[in-house]
Amino acid sequence: MQLMLTFGICLLAGLLTYGISSNLFGEMKQLAVIDYKYGIERIDNETRGLVNELSALQKQTDMAGSESEGGRPEFFENHVNWMNDQKFKVLITDLEGRVVYRSQNAAETNVEIHNVISNAMNARTDQDYGRKEFSSFYPVNYMGQKSYLIVSGIPEPHITYRKGQSPLSLLIAVAAFILLFYFMTQKKMRHVEELASGLRVIATGNLDYRVIERSQDELGSLARDLNFMAEDLQKRMEEERRNERLKRELITNVSHDLRTPLTLIMGYLRLLQDKGYETPEQAASYVSIAYNKSEKLKLLIDDLFEYTKLSNRDVPLYKEGVAINELLDQLLEEFVTPAEEQQLTINRTIPKERLLVRIDVDKMIRVLENLMGNALKYSLKPGSITVTLRHDYRYVTVQVSNQAEWLSDDALQQLFDRFYRVDTARSSHTGGSGLGLAIAKSIVESHEGAIWAEQSGGQIHFFVKLKLV
Repeated sequence: MQLMLTFGICLLAGLLTYGISSNLFGEMKQLAVIDYKYGIERIDNETRGLVNELSALQKQTDMAGSESEGGRPEFFENHVNWMNDQKFKVLITDLEGRVVYRSQNAAETNVEIHNVISNAMNARTDQDYGRKEFSSFYPVNYMGQKSYLIVSGIPEPHITYRKGQSPLSLLIAVAAFILLFYFMTQKKMRHVEELASGLRVIATGNLDYRVIERSQDELGSLARDLNFMAEDLQKRMEEERRNERLKRELITNVSHDLRTPLTLIMGYLRLLQDKGYETPEQAASYVSIAYNKSEKLKLLIDDLFEYTKLSNRDVPLYKEGVAINELLDQLLEEFVTPAEEQQLTINRTIPKERLLVRIDVDKMIRVLENLMGNALKYSLKPGSITVTLRHDYRYVTVQVSNQAEWLSDDALQQLFDRFYRVDTARSSHTGGSGLGLAIAKSIVESHEGAIWAEQSGGQIHFFVKLKLV
């Protein structure tokens, strides 16, 4: 709209400039021409005067009730004589063109009416009428008869001046349009150049650069889109860098987790191969240790494989209607003894009514076991673990809370990231693959649910939210 309005204003200014300059140059370059229009108008005016006199004469005759042959009044004859002196011929003809009255300088006895009418009409429409005889033609009532009044003569020429034309008028108007359009759009063009310059800066990889949003129009919208694009690219690149860092940490962590049990397995197998044991019981203990370490190795590999499948949505879900309160109650019973062994008590608040959800039971059990396992592993001992089940008319929420060491906000936000571990020391007693919570998040999200963590009052709280049937 601004561009259209600017174009309209500049166009009007150009037309106004053209009119002013054309008038100025026209006054400077006037051309003298011979004009016969004034002479034609003079003959026509004199003819209308005679028509009016004849009309007045006819009215007097009608009022007197006398015949039309009473003669012509003196003022009409004087007018005709004056026109005769001005070289104008006056004729009055009947409808067939026979002359019934003429002035002294006229010799015609018969007139071609068609030619007279044609001459009169051409003279009124011809813009460049030359020096030739002009005839003014009017129907009248003469001596009681329908007649034609014809006045002929050479129009008197007059010198008039016409305004000339110059190509400079058009050039000045075009120049005025271009200059005004340039100055009125200069601010917008600077804004466009600024956006283009900012885009080039962003294209070089400087994603911290932001263009200035100077207006609320399309250019302002473009600036906002450029800033949004730069911000989005920056976030994506930071996410990629973080993923690359996590992948490097994965390689380091998994290599450590794979190498440690594998080294022990190989060591004990070598002792068995080299007969490096004193008694059969000692050999059996070597076999048991190697077997336990191989199981740990298999669990780690299974976690990696499971997370890869869940991330790629390759794992089918076998959903069925299940009472989540009953499932949770049964699962907690399995953790009572391990909790007591670690000086922990499990407090539960679970409603008795059946709360139905559609879930893959095996997958959801893995989520809940992971949360309970983390609570057992990282709780401050002695202590307690609180499990609460709440619901509203659409959702059910499972909350697992335990006392633990305080986490930074960044650590709390990254708990569900793949390969992330709070335990940077990677103790063999508490360390894992760092995939447990990431697998749990993938499972819950595949059920169109949500999982998150909060902390308050020295406790950390894990929440799982699912839709009710």
